Amino acid sequence: MASRKRSNKRSLDQWLSEYAVSHQNPINKKIHWLCVPTIFVSILGMGMSMAAWVTIVATMLVAIFYLRLSTPLFIAMGIFMLISMAAISALPLGFKAWAAIFVIAWIGQFVGHKIEGKKPSFFKDLQFLLIGPAWVANTLMGRKIKPAYQ
Repeated sequence: MASRKRSNKRSLDQWLSEYAVSHQNPINKKIHWLCVPTIFVSILGMGMSMAAWVTIVATMLVAIFYLRLSTPLFIAMGIFMLISMAAISALPLGFKAWAAIFVIAWIGQFVGHKIEGKKPSFFKDLQFLLIGPAWVANTLMGRKIKPAYQ
């Protein structure tokens, strides 16, 4: 039996549909629209403050993940990553500040899931940590995805 956990076995719509199941409550959605990009940027900020080249390589690998799912998503996330890197280089924040932002944003995420009454998707599959930003980008691109299993 083939595993559904491999990214090359699921389409972007399948990933987003499954992610949407635990993101139906309007308050949880708003929290995620704020906290998911914040977490993404804070991870980049922490990485850039420790080892810029490692962060850039990791960012390129993440971009490849998005490219395998969708060219428009790859372009949208690429633009977001470039803007994020520019903002990080312009902000005089160190590792501790980025780590604090990361923790606060994750607290927001868990509050959102408490309100939703459902566990975060990444408890099921860690790849959902990369699908969260795709879900936000997809929403901003105006694409509607129906939740799976409803």
